[in-house]
Amino acid sequence: VFFDRLSRPHFTSAGGCVILEEKGGQRMEETAWFRGDDREFLVMHNLYEAAVKQLTLKFEILNSEFRVLYAQNPIHHIESRVKSFAGIEAKLKKKGLPVNIASAKENVNDIAGVRVVCHYIDDVYRVAEMLERQKDIEIVRRQDYIKTPNYNGYRSLHLDIRVPVYFSDRTEFVLAEIQIRTVAMDFWASLEHDIRYKADKSKLPPGINEEMFKCADKIAEIDRQMQDMYQRIKASENEE
Repeated sequence: VFFDRLSRPHFTSAGGCVILEEKGGQRMEETAWFRGDDREFLVMHNLYEAAVKQLTLKFEILNSEFRVLYAQNPIHHIESRVKSFAGIEAKLKKKGLPVNIASAKENVNDIAGVRVVCHYIDDVYRVAEMLERQKDIEIVRRQDYIKTPNYNGYRSLHLDIRVPVYFSDRTEFVLAEIQIRTVAMDFWASLEHDIRYKADKSKLPPGINEEMFKCADKIAEIDRQMQDMYQRIKASENEE
């Protein structure tokens, strides 16, 4: 889950697109496993916040460049968050790993998360390609759930990356997860999460997963149709 219950996201506007990010100030009682080590906790949180800011800025710059050069914004909006420490703790425990800062940095690849929501399917791959060409970005893993949807119909392009964060006295390479998807994919994912979050997984009525997949397929078809119409309009404009 990209945003967990402890996240406090808010919207701002920048670079011709909307930015959604988590407000800072996580309560210290959420971090009982850091008791007695508050400074290291703050240093870690600042590290991942810096990574999120740097990645968000990269996408804002790319979007602004496209607006200036091509009168087009491939990015509809950007969401970002730093995973809550309660969420980190839960993930480490689920994996049976030690619950401490070193273990979190080594084993949790989505402490820093950025979601880029694009208008059309082609935009998803265009934005991903532009990011992958940047020399300071290391692609650790690429998972294409658009070409190969998940069991329930989930579609998105996931990039696990490593990004350098520059401080006054050092450079740290930080793992982060980037999700790139269309507005239509984001619409489906948001409602799917809402349905599952409100329901006890063990009490989901029979056939829900199958219905979810069918809905995802219908939305994907609309996604393709909207892209096709957009491309035809652009082609017509170029002929004039």
